[in-house]
Amino acid sequence: MTGTPAMGDGPAMGDDPAVADEPTPADEPAVADGPAVADAAAYSVVVPTVGRPCLADCLRALAAAHGHPPVEVVVVDDRPDPVGELPLEAAGVLRGRVRTLRTGGRGPAAARNAGWRTVGTPWTVFLDDDVQVLPDWSRLLADDLEAAGPTTGGIQGRLTVPLPEDRRPTDWERGTAGLEQAAWATADMAYRTATLIDVGGFDERFRRAFREDADLALRVRAAGWTLRRGRRTTRHPVRPADRWVSVRAQRGNADDALMNRLHGRDWWTRAEAPRGRLPRHVLVTAAALAASTCALAGRRRAAGVAGALWTLGTAEFALARIRPGPRTRQEIAAMLATSVLIPPLAVRHWLEGRLRHRGAVPVGGPL
Repeated sequence: MTGTPAMGDGPAMGDDPAVADEPTPADEPAVADGPAVADAAAYSVVVPTVGRPCLADCLRALAAAHGHPPVEVVVVDDRPDPVGELPLEAAGVLRGRVRTLRTGGRGPAAARNAGWRTVGTPWTVFLDDDVQVLPDWSRLLADDLEAAGPTTGGIQGRLTVPLPEDRRPTDWERGTAGLEQAAWATADMAYRTATLIDVGGFDERFRRAFREDADLALRVRAAGWTLRRGRRTTRHPVRPADRWVSVRAQRGNADDALMNRLHGRDWWTRAEAPRGRLPRHVLVTAAALAASTCALAGRRRAAGVAGALWTLGTAEFALARIRPGPRTRQEIAAMLATSVLIPPLAVRHWLEGRLRHRGAVPVGGPL
């Protein structure tokens, strides 16, 4: 990877990214603002999607939020090969304000860039397609925007993750619940559009929905803007997932390697991001490699010691995931299997990321 960010020249792929027959906000009867928020700052909502069914719930909840509706809702279809229509009718009273763009599977960072680069409002609010804003969301958003100072670049919404009340949450559910403490998550994040222009938007080298929001926040702060948390609340349900979801999530270690390259090794602290288990995964993987190498070399005692270290490290990891969970047979089996696979895969993706991004610099040049 060279130092040039993989940013697109235009707002989306294709000659005509916007659906031509979509009505524009100006063509549709106005959705009345409440009297208390009539003078609040105008905003547009950008929702990247890969066509998941939850998009309908997202749009339905947005339409049910009364008080200060968006000027427009830009739904960015990032499906590589779109099949079927998106459930735009779920937007209800906001349907006339919805328009779509297509980005052809370039990832959420590129999809968000395509969306915000086409809006004409002073604020852009990013929502993920798997969230549901609460009924008072738009009214409280108006309060958040009204309270913004001239140097306020972004205002984060508060996320709440509903968990089962009749049992302990699974490993996947606990991971999703961690979003409640996440800083600057674009599941619900309002940015001043001028701020996005100033810093160049999202870095499209982040192809997954991981770390692209932290990268943007760090660049926004480095440019002299401030970020703060608002009062509005958004519900983030736990989406269905199979037992191997935690294994696939290890690809994010490559994004962590890119973050190290772009922002230095202390970016975790500045981005208010929790540290993962990569150092322990490195030790466990090294023990496994040492056990195999010593066994092949006929060094049985050394192989036994290294194998014991691998066993202890893997057991500690599995128990750390099993203990706070529901401890069902299915959950325990999944934790045991994935705890063996995760350390070497995490190390592999981290090394691949370091190699791939060895020459990377932040969007706009060195900070």
